[in-house]
Amino acid sequence: MARLTKKQKETREKIDSNKIYSLDEASSLVKEITTVNFDASVDLAVRLGVDPRKANQMVRGVVTLPHGTGKNVRVLALVTPDKEAEAKEAGADHVGLDEYLQKIKDGWTDVDVIVTMPSVMGKLGPLGRVLGPRGLMPNPKTGTVTMDVKKAVSDVKGGKIDFKVDKTGIVHASIGKASFDANKIRENADELLKTIMKLKPSTTKGVYVKSIYMSSTMSPSISIDTKIA
Repeated sequence: MARLTKKQKETREKIDSNKIYSLDEASSLVKEITTVNFDASVDLAVRLGVDPRKANQMVRGVVTLPHGTGKNVRVLALVTPDKEAEAKEAGADHVGLDEYLQKIKDGWTDVDVIVTMPSVMGKLGPLGRVLGPRGLMPNPKTGTVTMDVKKAVSDVKGGKIDFKVDKTGIVHASIGKASFDANKIRENADELLKTIMKLKPSTTKGVYVKSIYMSSTMSPSISIDTKIA
């Protein structure tokens, strides 16, 4: 087992492992325990009492974080020529169609989100093996397949994220940066948790939110009171 450094020991001592923190407390504490020399991401891990193997218990949704993620989200708009101008106006980093489809076929995936139109989805089908595992395949449910390309790109650039429960029943999501003030971290976390609550499947039995943990890049996790959700 790897030995903890002096800094890691000091960081862990700031967390009471027997305490369940409020969201306010955790949002302040996560800043104190962040020791990396770059602007770390702040993440939430929410364990749900669902069985993701059952279609009627799959939890998936989108949320617009009030203060954004703090990340520069790189957006590719795969659109027909008549939609290129509005995609560029909305801030898309890459705009086009056939040339980018070919780049993706050749292995290029240097983007975070792809926005496209319903009429283009047929061309994306053969690229599922490349885009699917990377979480880049556009989906109407997350608003990334739409005729309103301008709004879709603006939403993504403005802090809209999509999330879904993984096979172990946990939702992982980035909710900001350690450089955010504690209030912004709390408000972003609260918005995500409220959205997850709204998506509670009617078929779920027992406790829905089993645990909530907040952490930053390479930091220990902070246990948060599930009663806030």
